[in-house]
Amino acid sequence: MATTDRLAARGGTVRRVTTLPLAVLAAGTLAACGSSPAEDVDTENISGSITYWASNQGDSVTEDEQVLSETIERFTEETGVEVELEVIPWNDLQNRILTAVSSGDGPDVLNIGNTWAASMQATGAFLEWEGEVLEAIGGEERFIGSSWATGGAEGETPTSVPLYALSYSLYYNTEIFEENGIEEPPGTWEEFVDVAQELTQDTDDDGSIDQWGFTLAGASISNNAHAAFIRGLQHGGELYDEDGEPDFTNDAVVAGVEEWVQLMGEDGVVSPSDAELVNGAESVEQVASGQAAMVFDQAPGNVFSNRDFDGYAAAEMPMLDVDATGLEATQSHVAGINISVFENSDNIDAAVAFVAHMTSDEELTYLNQEFTALPVVSDLYEDEAFQSEEIQLKQQILEDHAQPMPLYPSESQMETVVGTAIRDLLADVAQGGEVTEDDVREALATAESQM
Repeated sequence: MATTDRLAARGGTVRRVTTLPLAVLAAGTLAACGSSPAEDVDTENISGSITYWASNQGDSVTEDEQVLSETIERFTEETGVEVELEVIPWNDLQNRILTAVSSGDGPDVLNIGNTWAASMQATGAFLEWEGEVLEAIGGEERFIGSSWATGGAEGETPTSVPLYALSYSLYYNTEIFEENGIEEPPGTWEEFVDVAQELTQDTDDDGSIDQWGFTLAGASISNNAHAAFIRGLQHGGELYDEDGEPDFTNDAVVAGVEEWVQLMGEDGVVSPSDAELVNGAESVEQVASGQAAMVFDQAPGNVFSNRDFDGYAAAEMPMLDVDATGLEATQSHVAGINISVFENSDNIDAAVAFVAHMTSDEELTYLNQEFTALPVVSDLYEDEAFQSEEIQLKQQILEDHAQPMPLYPSESQMETVVGTAIRDLLADVAQGGEVTEDDVREALATAESQM
């Protein structure tokens, strides 16, 4: 389903919001006033060097450097252009980018989370992908529509290009399931909680729980914001109203967030220590080690592989009703990583050529396999490399059960304030506190007031 259709399904239209993210405003004067397409771009006769900030996609920064070095070496061999690579962990990436935007001192090419695209676009600091620069990467038609739609705000010329596609799925430890006679993954949220409670056990009879039914990264701001978005939609509510104003305290969003927090609270299926987990990979490790039975994740393959763990399976995320349709059938946001070029690059021809290289069929095949991500171009889904059941499942989720995060410039700020509110609620539970529906609503109201 195209983004326009999905938005129509919500019964509203996207209206451009001029308010910039708080972090951007606080940073001071922007480096650029407005994006524009590069004229007379020449990606054939290039030289010199460029800098590239990459997001951390693998199990570690070192692993990413090894993977990316191979594709960079191929680019340098073909063009003679040297690429200075820096892989930046997710918890630092957004602030680094916003600082670069405000100072004008940034890399030539960089990765962004695709949910930030509209926010980054609103800064006016990034090259627009149209005209010759769009032709250099083979045109919009190469890309899957849902991924291309994440390049910027609806109706605006994209300022980022899809690189990796991702979607959330339920991953579970098959050995734990088999030992407990559970033959199928849960389909509804109620079944999910029941199974998680059944699998939360004191397996060595020492009086302490050592196997939890579910694990989450409670200190991950982004993961928490994604949960609020997905769970809110499943309950029939959105984080913004039809006028594009934040609406974090509607009953549906509150219900979804409360259910998320109560997994550690009343349901008792998440370890209190999960409140300190910053990265999703830490949760995935708990499933691999048998400390937890289930996790929601986008691309855990490398973490499992690096621990020689193959006792897992993937399934769709549970919904309130297995027969849910429309927005209430949401299981993931249209997740992924995009790649952008700073408009003030002093080697923009080489920067565009590098993006063309990174998004070529050959390099996307290599990179998506290494990072266990989904291809962002249609033709690659016919490739033998992407025919596994897990890839097919995630492709189906992207096509039928995924919605784009709110396409407003304040989206990144929303992720920060909502994700932080949920982090703090989980921390309260971990410290023995009781969190009620009123507490959730109050925390989300405070977050909304910070927008």
